[in-house]
Amino acid sequence: MTDAGSLGTILGVWAHPDDDIFLSAGLMAEAIRAGSRVVDVTATRGEGGSMDEERWPSATMGDVRTAELLRSLEILGVGEHRFLDGPVDVDMDAHLDPSGAAQVRRIVEEVRPDTILTFGPEGMTGHQGHKDVCAWTTAAFEDVAPSGARLYYATQLPEFVAEVVPLLARFDIFRPGTPPVTPREELGIDFSADDELLDLKLASLTAHESQIEGLLEAFGVDLLRRFIRDECYRVAGQKED
Repeated sequence: MTDAGSLGTILGVWAHPDDDIFLSAGLMAEAIRAGSRVVDVTATRGEGGSMDEERWPSATMGDVRTAELLRSLEILGVGEHRFLDGPVDVDMDAHLDPSGAAQVRRIVEEVRPDTILTFGPEGMTGHQGHKDVCAWTTAAFEDVAPSGARLYYATQLPEFVAEVVPLLARFDIFRPGTPPVTPREELGIDFSADDELLDLKLASLTAHESQIEGLLEAFGVDLLRRFIRDECYRVAGQKED
């Protein structure tokens, strides 16, 4: 299992509030406990529609999801977070404002991370905004990441795909051809939260009430805990020393 403290300064670059929590909350919290620096970046404020118009009207979603994300990061102890200026979430098929690319590049130049976490080219779920963030982050890594830095793309284990993806079909989360699958022995980061850390991750995830309520109702806490325990990444690039 990967030691989060061995990853040095971590920079995560994601598209929407809660992407980071699903895919890297355990890693972020454990790295901070180990004394590492963690910088979390979100391209949009998740403005692209509501799951419950009565409780969360679409016009308010940007503010709602901003507050949810900041609360969830507070739970994890993540003190450095940045929203990009310009990109707006529209829907699963819309490109994000390309102004985000230059902003990600500047952040990589400034932070000089040892480890960069983001989506792979398929965007984990097939969401176009996820794919755009991958492209921006990959280009920034290639152009300005410091020597020794590594780029990692989020992936899933075969057992997750076999067990969990069919259960999620009703929510239309994964487009055809997603999520990406990587056997455990081929992972670059293989992190599994212990029970204490999993409690913390679940608390940070449930802070995203506008997004997680349906999953909790459908699966219950025990099943949700099981499918958020593992955080898996494949190596996408390494800058030579």
